[in-house]
Amino acid sequence: MRTKSKKENKINVVTLGCSKNVYDSEVLMGQLKANDKNVVHEDKNDEGNIVVINTCGFIGDAKEESINTILHYVQKKEEGAVDKVYVTGCLSERYKPDLEKEIPNVDEFFGTHDLPNLLKVLEADYKHELVGERLTTTPTHYAYLKIAEGCDRPCSFCAIPLMRGKHVSTSIENLVIEATKLAKKGIKELILIAQDLTYYGLDIYKKRALADLLKELVKIDGIEWIRLHYAFPTGFPLDVLEVINNEPKVCNYLDIPLQHINDAILKSMKRGTSHEKTTNLIAEFRKAVPNMAIRTTLIVGYPGESEDKYQELKTWVQEMRFERLGVFAYSHEENTTAANLVDDVTEEIKQQRVNEIMEIQSQISFEFNQEKVGKTFKVIIDRKDGNYFVGRTEFDSPDVDNEVLIDATKYYVQVGKFATIKITSATEFDLYGEPA
Repeated sequence: MRTKSKKENKINVVTLGCSKNVYDSEVLMGQLKANDKNVVHEDKNDEGNIVVINTCGFIGDAKEESINTILHYVQKKEEGAVDKVYVTGCLSERYKPDLEKEIPNVDEFFGTHDLPNLLKVLEADYKHELVGERLTTTPTHYAYLKIAEGCDRPCSFCAIPLMRGKHVSTSIENLVIEATKLAKKGIKELILIAQDLTYYGLDIYKKRALADLLKELVKIDGIEWIRLHYAFPTGFPLDVLEVINNEPKVCNYLDIPLQHINDAILKSMKRGTSHEKTTNLIAEFRKAVPNMAIRTTLIVGYPGESEDKYQELKTWVQEMRFERLGVFAYSHEENTTAANLVDDVTEEIKQQRVNEIMEIQSQISFEFNQEKVGKTFKVIIDRKDGNYFVGRTEFDSPDVDNEVLIDATKYYVQVGKFATIKITSATEFDLYGEPA
């Protein structure tokens, strides 16, 4: 028989999935803190007697991780180590009725737009005046800035609009307030995120306003790097390239998920572009910002991806020589339009294709990294890990890109600060360097 914990209420927020979820958890925690609640983020030692799990429902693996995490805390509740388990986020938005039926021991499920209701059950009030107030969970020198919520794109394979709703931009004014508060806390790098940066401003300013936003953010004292994540290729506002090229604070970096290159696959995916248009767009990027690192992600094994269509993608990857690239195996998602197609590429072939493209990319990355040897870069130092200080150049985003390793047994650099580092050697995905 379980007994109720006698601890003072402590709310442990557990975040799964992407940077958008990290941001949402930070907003939740900021609201709880403003209500004088004792709140921690993924506290491994003293986990708190109330647990809020912010779930991901994007693809199969992410859903599985979310469900396993829920079951883990439900078990802790059964054992008496936890009093309440609440679930929020994308998985909960998408599958609430099923989850309520299958995991009845969760106290309550909330969707992606249910923050006021979630706060209510946590005995906290939603404070409208807290624009830009959040408890950041990233290291003290960088933070995510979510500039819009939701997505209006019709991509056939993607369930995000089902979970996040329509695109809603946050005003430039409010984003500047939020970024200024972050800068005052010591944040030096802003990573701009949204389901779709390209669409920013269309709903509230009746035009694509990403360049306008960047021009305001660069004026903020203390912010030294601004990085762009998740731009959609169709309708990309080319005036952004001018800002990247002319503003030293805006990193020469762009994350633009392209997904595929074969015309028939792109059409089925409802991407609104073609092989020719995509290739021309990348050429425009490189002409406008010659020093830019382009990160993209691709999907292999989409329905109808025959061997010749896959070979077209493979050849294109070899030709384009992206600085950064990731690959997903296609995941058949309920209620998306692609779910009406036959998932006709076997899991084995999907995995084989992932491996082949990553093999090509690792060689490309190795060659790019060799070109950096002997050169000097401005590097932000993220952390100390064992015998190394670990940092990044402006061409690298945290957790997904290359890292710069500095031997801590020989050199000292300060975590959270910038250092000038000379690259002495390199592998496929790591650079080794020393203070210049």
